[in-house]
Amino acid sequence: MPYYAWKGVNAKGKRRSGTMEAQDTRQVEAFLKRLRISDYTVKDAPKDLFAGIAFFAPKITVKDVMLFTRQFSTMIDAGLPLVQCLKIMADQADNVTLKSMIRDINNSVQSGATLSDALRKYPNQFDNLYCNLVAAGETAGILDTILKRLAEYIEKAEKLKRKVKSALVYPIIVVCVGVVVMLVIMIFVIPTFQEMFEGMGRDLPGLTQLVIDASGVVINRWYILLPAVIAFFVGVSRFLKTETGRYLFDRFSLKVPIFGDLMRKVAVSKFTRTLATMLQAGVPIITSLEIVAGTAGNKVVEEALNDSRAAIAEGRPLVDPLLESQVFPNMVTSMIAVGEEAGALDAMLIKIADFFDEEVDSAVETVMTMIEPLMIVFLGGTVGTLIIAMYLPIFGMGAGLS
Repeated sequence: MPYYAWKGVNAKGKRRSGTMEAQDTRQVEAFLKRLRISDYTVKDAPKDLFAGIAFFAPKITVKDVMLFTRQFSTMIDAGLPLVQCLKIMADQADNVTLKSMIRDINNSVQSGATLSDALRKYPNQFDNLYCNLVAAGETAGILDTILKRLAEYIEKAEKLKRKVKSALVYPIIVVCVGVVVMLVIMIFVIPTFQEMFEGMGRDLPGLTQLVIDASGVVINRWYILLPAVIAFFVGVSRFLKTETGRYLFDRFSLKVPIFGDLMRKVAVSKFTRTLATMLQAGVPIITSLEIVAGTAGNKVVEEALNDSRAAIAEGRPLVDPLLESQVFPNMVTSMIAVGEEAGALDAMLIKIADFFDEEVDSAVETVMTMIEPLMIVFLGGTVGTLIIAMYLPIFGMGAGLS
């Protein structure tokens, strides 16, 4: 439907304006009369030059999905029909991409599709976990409860992701600064020292000669060095996208010092909370484990969960494959075993997730505390090595004069 721009005066004598999507101008005029807008004018809204170009369309963020889910839950709980809820949210959405998506979902529902099937058309916004939980809520008649749990899950998952990013951003920035400082020294500072050393007429120390040679490669062979560095990173990136590369990287990430403990706790928190959310929604445990494995974000954890699913299908308890994987701490497997025996696995998983959320906070603080001096040593060590290498010949000259 086309958009119309309107201007008018409200009941208090103040000028108001806005845009509205409608079938024709008569529908807009009827809307303005209901709002008691007088002296109004209605005309076609100006065209957006970038409308319809996906590159310029605003993105739908995780926050948008979370707010959509929470508002949806509130309106369903208030007793509003599904189609009316979607229409209200589409009209209120500021993000045009989100508005278009909600309207398309509403059209699918009006055409007879289930809400979960309509959501599956947008896998980037609504993953397999989201759609399966909505399907379970529709079947059980508890869609409002499921949407509320989904909103809480998305919020906590996003909070967990921000914690991990905060722990990784600082070392990445320091490493980048270190590389830039080294390049500046090699390109602009070392050649000055090299000219001075050439007039000395004596052999240079090995470290000094090595740094000067490295500077020469950076300055004179940059057209070879730069493509080589780019090719290296592209090759590593492509390798990590393969099944073998991703598995090796994920296994390494769980064992690397300092960060390994943090990654393990993040994996446990995400796995337990996701599985608990699925079980509380009434999704069978085998289906739940299949979905949770696909959203684990770590190939090693995914493999352990797939083994657990196969074990349960054979009549074995969930905890046995988790113990064999040696990925999960003993406390986690012990609590899962107790939850299975007591028939309260979902409640036990929630307790584990809450505990490890706090553990992630503690691990992030530990990482930041430990990484800061290490980064200072790294930055000071690299720059200090270059400076010492340049001053070694000068120290040698001083010793000779003595």
